[in-house]
Amino acid sequence: MRIRPATETDKDAIWSIFKAVIASGDTYAFDPGMSRQDALAYWFQPGIWTYVAERNGGVVGTYIIRTNQPGLGSHVANAAFMVSSQARGMGVGRQMGEHCLEEARRLGFRAMQFNFVVSTNQAAIRLWESLGFKIVATLPGAFRHSSKGFIDVYIMFRNLTD
Repeated sequence: MRIRPATETDKDAIWSIFKAVIASGDTYAFDPGMSRQDALAYWFQPGIWTYVAERNGGVVGTYIIRTNQPGLGSHVANAAFMVSSQARGMGVGRQMGEHCLEEARRLGFRAMQFNFVVSTNQAAIRLWESLGFKIVATLPGAFRHSSKGFIDVYIMFRNLTD
């Protein structure tokens, strides 16, 4: 698998993954009916580093890195990850996570924080914990899950200087 910065030519593949991931309403706070234009504007906005994971010539995942907060909080990164349904369980998320941590360090970030990890997304929680993230806070009922109603969200954090 190859992970590289995304280009304009990746937008169709990214949209395909993005649309499928948010459609279920169970892992991301994005409106499941979000438009292609709005999704790509978010994923490619200024100040964001956007990457894709390729396998056998096709895009199977994407992630972004950005500052978690501006100004005096800009040393902490934030990231978001999406994997195509056809590539789940094949280690794409782990490889993107490892790549992301290295990229964040290279970009000068001192820590990484995930602000909104849905508590029922056990695959993501296991992955982030295995990569050194800790749950540092719980936001009770902060996510309106498409089938489970209001459920908790976690804030997860990892230092990048150790």
